[in-house]
Amino acid sequence: MKGFLRFTKYGIPQIMFPELNQRSRNILKLIVEAYVETGEPVGSRSLSRQLELNQVGASLSPATIRNAMADMEECGLLYSPHTSAGRLPTDAGLRLFVDGILEIGNLTDQEREDIEAQAAASGRPMNELLEEATSLLSGLSGCAGLVVAPKQETALKHVEFVALGPGRALVVLVADNGLVENRIVDLPPGLPPSSLVKASNFLSAHLVGKTLQEVETTVRAEMEKQRAELDALTQAVVKAGIATWSEGRSGDGVLIVRGQSHLLDDVTGIADLERIRALFEALEEKETVLRVIEKTDGADGVQIFIGSENDLFAQAGCSVIIAPFSNRGERIVGAIGVVGPTRMNYGRIIPMVDYTAKIVGGLIG
Repeated sequence: MKGFLRFTKYGIPQIMFPELNQRSRNILKLIVEAYVETGEPVGSRSLSRQLELNQVGASLSPATIRNAMADMEECGLLYSPHTSAGRLPTDAGLRLFVDGILEIGNLTDQEREDIEAQAAASGRPMNELLEEATSLLSGLSGCAGLVVAPKQETALKHVEFVALGPGRALVVLVADNGLVENRIVDLPPGLPPSSLVKASNFLSAHLVGKTLQEVETTVRAEMEKQRAELDALTQAVVKAGIATWSEGRSGDGVLIVRGQSHLLDDVTGIADLERIRALFEALEEKETVLRVIEKTDGADGVQIFIGSENDLFAQAGCSVIIAPFSNRGERIVGAIGVVGPTRMNYGRIIPMVDYTAKIVGGLIG
């Protein structure tokens, strides 16, 4: 088989792929499809029957198929888990399948409706929107869903405190990008209604249009200047509002993972369990996982990392399908996707991730 050198998007030589003829492509396609469905090796006799049923390569004998499989094994696309067993695809074989053979499926109307329903969630906190989208994607795909978003500095457009009852108030935060966040804050005992009005007016007059970082550097000075105008209770409300705005905006950004239990579905032994345990630990490290966003920065559409191609998930034997989402300014502000076994249903999950990323981007504004 003739080969060609494949390059990553960064121009780094990755693997020598064979130039497959149509017969070998058909065989590889059936092996991968069987692997996705059952996880079991496929033999030449089974492939011969499937090719005949599919009216593709009906004249191929098991011996001819074995020769083609041996050639692909020599090229690193297939491997045999046991001496007398059939073949399974390697990570390189899966990559070649995904890049050049895979037929991407379409979402069902119900799947589209489920994803689009997230658009009805406008007005809720950003983290809540992302959590819901991640949980939905996990449920639809049968994989672990994850979303990563770097720290964002969004300017405020409107701030208002609304009394809810003794000791509690609702703070309404409207950002320049249109996102509305409603949070409940605790109030000092004996706070008169006028203090809520003063606090709202103070923030609106002095802090609107500034980012959180700018707010934190100026609020003390502004409050010091107006100490005579702002009583201690009003100052406490202002500080509570600033603290509320700061929630969920750590320097590490946002990392949400849902549906990790799906990763345990294919565990068959202690070694597999240890790999998944290591993955769980990696998913708990924000600094490590946020490197995923770097891989999607500047990328066009869905990115697929199979097994050992991704250093973060390689030891767990998992694949990652992830897509960036952008704000109205077309700047990438995060990425959403799934982590699952290398035998995940790529054709079904790729459009699912792509569509969810578009919906999330539309929600962010």
